[in-house]
Amino acid sequence: MLITVSGPAGSGKSTFAAALANALEVDHVSGGDIFREMAAERDMSVVAFNELAEEDDQVDRDLDRRLREIASENDDLVLESRLAGWMAGEHADIRIWLDAPMDVRAARIADREDKSVETAREETTARAESEAHRYEEYYGIDIEDRSIYDLVLNTSRWTPAAELEIVLAAVESYDPEEDEGRAPVTGVDYDF
Repeated sequence: MLITVSGPAGSGKSTFAAALANALEVDHVSGGDIFREMAAERDMSVVAFNELAEEDDQVDRDLDRRLREIASENDDLVLESRLAGWMAGEHADIRIWLDAPMDVRAARIADREDKSVETAREETTARAESEAHRYEEYYGIDIEDRSIYDLVLNTSRWTPAAELEIVLAAVESYDPEEDEGRAPVTGVDYDF
């Protein structure tokens, strides 16, 4: 079963995806890890590579192409990235979107990156606006459109253990035969 986990920065998607993959005893592939690998391939720091991504759309397109290839080649996997639900396309069995209010996300980011909450909020807001613009420009994706997701969870409402329990219950009750009538992810221009 291919499960995607997406959400904005600070939503808890990386931690959750790793826990879900562990519980299901499947591999976990992180878009962030792929991004870091791509930076290393070019002998660049992640910060420098991120700056390059702002100027060169090929960086995002290469990352997204890798995500799409991984989704098409793997059946038992938790694929995690901001666009995983979109990039997995018809290959995804269950798409999950994790979110939390900005105040919660900014506090989480501030804690993990040892910066002020206000700085984390400003940087996260700027990053989200930049990414939303790029996703729309590159692929025609409205990142605010949650209609493709099977589950949307507010991670400020439950503990990580409760989130995992909720999703595992959904995974356990999933019936692929019922999925045949599901509308495919459409309108995405996968021109990498």
